[in-house]
Formats: sequence, C-alpha cells, structure tokens
Amino acid sequence: MIRVFRISTSTVLVLLTALLFQASIPFGVAQTQRTRAGSGHDDAPLFQEYRSVRIGMTTEEVRKTLNNPSDKSDEQDFFVFSDNESAQVFYDKSRKVFAISVNFLNGARDMPTAKGVFGSDILAKPDGSMYKMVRYPKAGCWVSFSRTAGEAPLTTVTVQKIE
Repeated sequence: MIRVFRISTSTVLVLLTALLFQASIPFGVAQTQRTRAGSGHDDAPLFQEYRSVRIGMTTEEVRKTLNNPSDKSDEQDFFVFSDNESAQVFYDKSRKVFAISVNFLNGARDMPTAKGVFGSDILAKPDGSMYKMVRYPKAGCWVSFSRTAGEAPLTTVTVQKIE
C-alpha cells in the first residue's frame, strides 16, 4: 500500500513540477528552447545517463548496475545511495527504462549543476530557485533541471523518453 502511494505521489509531483514551471516560462523562451533542441549541437543531451543507467535498459540491467533497490515493482525502482541522494527509475510495460529522476539534497556528492546538465548556466529566480526543461526530439527524450529555493535546496534532474 505504501509503495503504491509513493509511486502515485512521485509521479504526480514530477508531472506537476514540470507543468508549473513550464507554464511560468514566457512563450518566447520556451519556443527558443524547442527550436534549439532540434538543431545541430543540441541533438543529444549532455545528461543521458545516471550511474550508467540509460533509457531503454531492462529492469534486470538496471538492478545489476545499481544493485538492489530500496523499493521495487514492475513500474519503478527506488534507490537510496545516501541521505542526500536518491533515484527513481521508471519502467514501461516491456520492462524497459522510460524515465530516470534523481534527487540531490544540499551536500550531496557530485551534485549536478545546470551547466553540467545543459552545457550552460540558467538564471535563478529572485527566490533562488531554478528550472529548465529542454526537448531533444532527435534523441527521443527531454531533460529537466529543477532546484528549489532556500538554504537547503533540493535539486532534481529528470530524463524521460518522449512518447
């Protein structure tokens, strides 16, 4: 029962966050990101894998690569690597990865930056929070970077297959 609640809450939070931040981006900026994402040097994202796990891998390959998840099901695995780093790997009906979402709390080792994810920095909002999502149609995925405001921000990086 708890696992089902966690899956529902996590999925809803990821989608809600993406929708809220996407809605807050001016149309021109969003259009520029879509146009850039399909051109020349932006055909593939810099952030394509996490700890050697990539979109398209099977459930068995992921579990072999990352060891045993803290919680697992046919739809997702939840991994906790430290108090400051965790990941969720989502599977489609053919038991292949279609999304990877990684959470880093302040102080996490190897916490990614927007520049490391996209190749350039992004501007923080006045409260210190950040968000950017770029679609990579030729690579068949989108990547998002989100950092909350505050003294101990949560950073989430997500890569998901475009259906």
